Formats: sequence, C-alpha cells, structure tokens
Amino acid sequence: MRLVDLVILLAVGALWGASFLFMRQAAPVLGPVGTIEARVLLAGLALLAIAVMVRKVPDFRRDLSGFLILGVLMAAAPFTLIAAAELKITASLAAILNATTPLFALLVSAVWQHKRPHRRQLAGVALGLAGVAALVGLGPLEVDGTLLLAVAASLLAALFYALGGVYAKVRFPDTPPLVTATGQQLGAAVCLLIPALAMPPRESVSGTVVLSVVALALGCTALGFVLFFRLVNSLGPTGALTVTFLVPLFGVLWGTVFLSEPLTWSMPVGMAMVLGAVFFVTERRPSAAPARTAQASTVADGSAAG
Repeated sequence: MRLVDLVILLAVGALWGASFLFMRQAAPVLGPVGTIEARVLLAGLALLAIAVMVRKVPDFRRDLSGFLILGVLMAAAPFTLIAAAELKITASLAAILNATTPLFALLVSAVWQHKRPHRRQLAGVALGLAGVAALVGLGPLEVDGTLLLAVAASLLAALFYALGGVYAKVRFPDTPPLVTATGQQLGAAVCLLIPALAMPPRESVSGTVVLSVVALALGCTALGFVLFFRLVNSLGPTGALTVTFLVPLFGVLWGTVFLSEPLTWSMPVGMAMVLGAVFFVTERRPSAAPARTAQASTVADGSAAG
C-alpha cells in the first residue's frame, strides 16, 4: 500500500468515526430527525455539486423511486436510528455497534441468495453477538429498558445498511458510486423533509451544534465519500473495506477525547470481539470473486459512515 493510500485510509476512518461524535452533539438539540435531515441535505447538495463538475449527475427522472428507496435504507432510516440511540448511549458504543453491519450483510445475503453461510462465517456471527452482549452487559451504563431500546435501534440501523447494500447491488449494479451516493443522500433528504419540519428544535441552536452538523454533512459524509471512492479506485473494493476496522477505533478515540466518555475494560474486549467477527465474516477465500465497486461502497458506508 502506498503512503498516500494509507493516509487516505486513515482519513476516511477518522472522518467516519467522527460522525458518531457530531451526531451525539447535535441530536439532543435538533432532535434525531432534524439532525439527519440537515446532514443528508447538505451532504447531498455538496455531492451534487461535485457530480456536476465531473459530469456524473444522477438521472432523477429515471431513477427517482430507486434513489428514494435507497435513501431510506442507507441513510434516512439508519442515520435517524443511530441519532436516536445516541440520546441514551455514548458515541463510542454507537460506533462499535455500527461495526456489526457486515454480520447482518452476511445474513441478508444468505437469505437473498438462498445460500447457507459456511461454518467460519457462522462462528463470526456468534462471536459478534457475544461482543455486543459484553459491551452492553459489562459496560458502564445501567442496563434498563431504555438502554436496550437504544442498542436495538443501533443494531436495526446496521440491518438497514445490510438491506440497502443488497438493494444497491440489484438496483444500481453498474452505476458510478458518486451517482449512487448523491441520489441516496438527496433521496433521504426528500423522505425526511416533512417529518423534520413537523419536529423543529425545542431549544436555541448553539454555534457548536451548527458546526457539528456542517462537519457531519460536509466532512464525514461528502468528503468521506469522495475519499473512499478514491480508495476503491486505488486499492480495489476489498482493500478499501479495511476502513471497517478503523471506524470504531476512531469512534472510541473521539468520544473519549472530546466528550470525556468513560473507557472501561469491557469496551476494548467487546470491540475486539466484534471486529474479530467482522474479520471472520468478510475475509474472502482465494477463489472468491471480488465484490463490485457499487456493493463495496454501500457496505462500507453502512459499516462506517454511521
């Protein structure tokens, strides 16, 4: 791996890991729906501007329904669920739980293709579930109904990402990733517009919240996508997906440093179990065919972008 690719890989991991930090800052003020509407709208417009410059503008007249569905599966629903969960759980925990996306992707793909996972993959799923149990049961937060609902929301978000990855592979198999990402974000913005207007902020919006939303939309989402697409072109889909292992590490780092979130022994243990599970599930055998670029971009977004 070239040095420039390593730097970009670390940058994407840092940006996508920071998304949990910024959502944790904005969601209590703007609400989960308002936070995510601002995120996807600004990100979508930024990506659209880039698409215009490189002449890869989405065909909204032809693919509107597809972008709306993909927007719900890959952005509107999972982003909102994570933002809602972070009203209760820490950004660090949310980042680690989000890393379970490849586990759900395995299960969804197995159902879709009517193909039974092999033993190594099933062992990975079991290890991932054990990691989640360790994070929740041995963590610093009191285990009650609210916490369990927040954890369930985070895991449901991971399931939405997995469903979105399968849908993108079927509906947009040969579409350039920038086109898919732009349509996805703008489609999500359309779906969340009315709910966001119906639930305005209940308190004054501070400069910190505004900066968090801007950083979330333009840095974590728009810039993160652009850098990730460069990685896909340089390293290939499989190499680019190694960012999956960096995002929770950066998510925990940013939450600990900037939000003073507690770092207990259960977190590295649970995170190691979850990431180990991801390794078991995503490692390909030599004979396996490489994934399509579009599939890689959607799965990576789900497992990393938060």
